[in-house]
Amino acid sequence: MGEKVGIDADLRRVASATPDRIALIDGAEATTFGALEARAARAAGALREAGVQPGDRVLLFARKSTATVAALYGAWRAGAVVVPASPEARGRQLEYLLEHSDARLALVEPSLVDRLDRPLPGPTHDVESLDGAPLEQVEHTDLAALLYTSGSTGMPKGIVITHDNLIAGARIVSTYLQITADDRLLSVLPFHFDYGLNQLLTTVRQGATSVLQKSTHPGHVVRALHDHAITGLAGVPPLWAQLFADASPLLRSAPPSLRYLTNSGGAFPVELLRRARAALPETRIFLMYGLSEAFRSTYLPPEELDTHPTSMGRAIPETEILVLRDDGTPCEVDEAGELVHRGPTVAAGYWKDPETTAKVFRPDPDDAARRVVHSGDQVRRGSDGFLYFVGRRDQRLKSFGHRVSPEEVERALQDSPLVALAVVGGEPDEHAGDAIVAHVVPANEDVDVDAIAAFARETMPRYLQPKRIVLHASFPLTSSGKVDRKQVLA
Repeated sequence: MGEKVGIDADLRRVASATPDRIALIDGAEATTFGALEARAARAAGALREAGVQPGDRVLLFARKSTATVAALYGAWRAGAVVVPASPEARGRQLEYLLEHSDARLALVEPSLVDRLDRPLPGPTHDVESLDGAPLEQVEHTDLAALLYTSGSTGMPKGIVITHDNLIAGARIVSTYLQITADDRLLSVLPFHFDYGLNQLLTTVRQGATSVLQKSTHPGHVVRALHDHAITGLAGVPPLWAQLFADASPLLRSAPPSLRYLTNSGGAFPVELLRRARAALPETRIFLMYGLSEAFRSTYLPPEELDTHPTSMGRAIPETEILVLRDDGTPCEVDEAGELVHRGPTVAAGYWKDPETTAKVFRPDPDDAARRVVHSGDQVRRGSDGFLYFVGRRDQRLKSFGHRVSPEEVERALQDSPLVALAVVGGEPDEHAGDAIVAHVVPANEDVDVDAIAAFARETMPRYLQPKRIVLHASFPLTSSGKVDRKQVLA
């Protein structure tokens, strides 16, 4: 294990150069970079005192706060591999993350734990009270985080993110968005989402200010944009559907300081984009395509919106996007093929899953010593070099910005004594992106839709909950006796 530069070096560098600059605004509390660095050092010391060693996995189950950011950077300072969990996660999901990641410790927000449907296994520590002797000496392993996201089938997979990945992602995104120390970014997205995590890392890298926004209510978001003179806002389509709805105050009160918006996690609907540009004529809008296994892949510069409104744009800096046929050869102009990402943000693979890693992270066709990531998404490249999304090859859904496997929802529903069988699909939804539709064979004739919906609300985060539940007496079967999914979902 050699000494490496970690992503936390950005915080130390900025704190040393400008200790009195504001790093975070959390409600009425403003924290300087110097104070944040000191708190992260104490958090690292507390983790070391708790037995956390370089390379150990640490689960982070807390909402956005100054304490959470300090814990995140403190864990990296202690050499730990952070496993961020959704604050919406329930007991079943957290148990899986703890077991699959072999986490040594869970850093938790007690009020979230109190709402769980079952106790957490293993040792926990209140994220607010991480306060040990400051840890000054830092020795990192290569790994920085495990970001759990649904694949095409099965339970969520832990994407292995290195410090080099995080450093490159923050450098690249801050470059094309031209983020400077004068920017003030509204942090709406959660940190377990690679998009939200990257936004935090870019602001720290550039010495900018993050305003931690905990409510996505349009009125609250718009008020924060004005009150804090926000210059940058990152969001996903469900957020834009609220902010640019007829009744949204944003349509009537454009924040004069808002320099740019960025979109990822699904296509920005054209009508919403039209409304956004009309409401915010001085705000630059960046449309981006993201791939959790490589953070960002492409972006469309704002000046191209008029001529290429449905395009994914071109590769982000330091990156090359290939469009390949199934045999690995390059596609011709306007020929649909798989998007393959080459560059410094390509993750190290999937945690404890060498088989899927080998399928997705493959040798670079031009240099076998490097690896590229195969997205599974079908795109085409126009004669002008711009990329266009064609469709997904697998069954994944995008629900409220989260990548969701139908099988994951099916397993969660079938954990209930109310459900005998479940088949899950999706349908377009203005707010969710893909609304989850669950076809269910109930365990007995007394079970109704309301009972199943109540179980889902109690045991599943919002983005896994079905919007619509359809009851069946039985499912059609294939000739081999399996459930005929295509017929059920037709």
